[in-house]
Amino acid sequence: MKIIAVVSAKGGVGKTTVTANLSTALRREGRNVLTVDLDPQNALHLHFGGDPQRIAGTSRATLAGEDWRDVGFVSPTGVVVMPYGAVNEDDRRAFENRLESRPRWLADNLRALDLGPDDIVVVDTPPGPSIYMRTALSAANLALIVTLPDAASYATLPMMEGLVQTYCIPRPDFIDHAFVINQVDNSRLLARDVSQIMRADFGERIVGIIHQDQSVCEALAFNQSVLDYDPRCQATQDYLACARSVAAALSAFGPAS
Repeated sequence: MKIIAVVSAKGGVGKTTVTANLSTALRREGRNVLTVDLDPQNALHLHFGGDPQRIAGTSRATLAGEDWRDVGFVSPTGVVVMPYGAVNEDDRRAFENRLESRPRWLADNLRALDLGPDDIVVVDTPPGPSIYMRTALSAANLALIVTLPDAASYATLPMMEGLVQTYCIPRPDFIDHAFVINQVDNSRLLARDVSQIMRADFGERIVGIIHQDQSVCEALAFNQSVLDYDPRCQATQDYLACARSVAAALSAFGPAS
């Protein structure tokens, strides 16, 4: 299996939306995809038509000693989804303490699922440094940094690269880090300028440019991926192109266990 950690320095960049739609796009490319929510907001499953009243998830399963296979569900897109789960504050703190004490918690639980060598795991995380981001980066083969084409987001990228250096670079199974520029509006001069600067700075590490598209918001309102809601829109084409770039980057380094 290959593990992708989707991370961001700050909120409001559409990271969970990117996680959901990229997972669907990778599935469209013929890959088996498992997406894992490590964000206490527990919102990822809603992008896949999950029940808002659903309480099961990896957090509750971990605290109860239950098998992860019992908390996942197969979405209409074919992506297997493992929600974070609904927990109270005491249980959330207990779960975070568990992550602190078990640095290989994520990798060990994923390995127990007996996934195939070409299967892809996409892990969503809360914005900013946290035990969840550290857990995901410590297991990731590819770190995917989601950012907006604005000055505030651009200023956070050195910090994100520093976190990748700390938690990923020392591991021999780590492939690389890459960037997705989200909500690009080419009608705005600043967005065009920042996007050009990022292209100059990061080159081929930019694996996705997702244009601002009303269909993305509308799709979420219907609990669908944008690929299903509007197959011909710009964002759908962007996500498919991003999935091809990500799959190529993973395949270039051969299978991982």
